[in-house]
Amino acid sequence: MTSQHISDAELAAQPAAYWTGVAYEALIAFTRAQQAGLSFTQPQFWLLRNLSKNDISPDGHGVAIPELQQAMNTYLRPEDDLAAEAEVLLGRGWLTRDAEGRLWITAAGDEARANLKQHAPAIRDRIHQGINDADYVTALKVLRQMIRNTGSPLA
Repeated sequence: MTSQHISDAELAAQPAAYWTGVAYEALIAFTRAQQAGLSFTQPQFWLLRNLSKNDISPDGHGVAIPELQQAMNTYLRPEDDLAAEAEVLLGRGWLTRDAEGRLWITAAGDEARANLKQHAPAIRDRIHQGINDADYVTALKVLRQMIRNTGSPLA
């Protein structure tokens, strides 16, 4: 399907699942490309966030890869390899591993997490360019209603 020169009536007949899939893939690819240009990956950022007491981790304690995979299961992609990504962060000194195999964020890792997080608003701004907040909210409300209409509890 192409999005060029489609009337409102034609758009109204388009399958939402197709367009949400296209949007998902485009947004993930764009976000990951932007992050790669800054020398980090989305899964690396998620690892740092999930291990930092200054972000997602409630206590900053070490966590094993299987537990991290479980915590991230709603947004990990099939190609994401947390063990391999953790090795990169271990090599950078951003993580350490204890005798039980749990990963811990280092002070340098937490500083890197904070620095990496500063890029998120610019990436979001680029994605939202030309879209006002009211239109964005309306789009999300429509998607959430479609999700509810399918019987999913996720909306």
